[in-house]
Amino acid sequence: MASTEPEHERREEEEEAAAADDEDTGAQIAPIVKLEEVAVTTGEEDEDAIIDLKSKLYRFDKAGNQWKERGAGTVKLLKHKETGKVRLVMRQAKTLKICANHLIIPSMTIQEHAGNDKTCVWHATDFADGELKDELFCIRFASLENCKTFRETFKEVAESQTKKEENKDASDAAGLLEKLSVEDKNDDEKNEDKKDDEKNEDKKNDEKNEETAKRDATEDAGDGKTST
Repeated sequence: MASTEPEHERREEEEEAAAADDEDTGAQIAPIVKLEEVAVTTGEEDEDAIIDLKSKLYRFDKAGNQWKERGAGTVKLLKHKETGKVRLVMRQAKTLKICANHLIIPSMTIQEHAGNDKTCVWHATDFADGELKDELFCIRFASLENCKTFRETFKEVAESQTKKEENKDASDAAGLLEKLSVEDKNDDEKNEDKKDDEKNEDKKNDEKNEETAKRDATEDAGDGKTST
């Protein structure tokens, strides 16, 4: 009967060698290529998020007369820190591709989509594809609460933009009136100056005529003495 001891010993040696290979030697291997950190900008650095909600966006395809999905992701209303203007931006969750990008303007209205209280629809001039397009959007949320929050905030922003436009128009009108008042005042001052100049000119002409008359009278008197 052949002994199995050599085979058993060989198996133990192989296991010990494998265990030795798995041991952490503490050696550090430097990376072949060193990658540097790169600052990534989103274009949202100068804006504050008013809302940030997960949703799914659709656009109405007029040619096919049907709704088409634009993407699922996060919809934001972003307010610019300096101008106060608000825009709607939505990016797809996985690719971060922009699927909606437009300003909220006073003329915009948003309403609940018929038959579904978790969706809203609105018209917008969108710039997501790099060019302005008139779009009819429909957005769907997972909860009724999120849909209501989005719809109410959207309305509030549109109304606030209306007030800003009205205040701007009022300021512009006030500035224009002030400018006109200043111009009118300047015109009045110019007219007064013109009248003063005319009076001075008339006075000079009168004095000149008076001097001429005196000189003529003197000359006539001299001629009379000579003839005598």
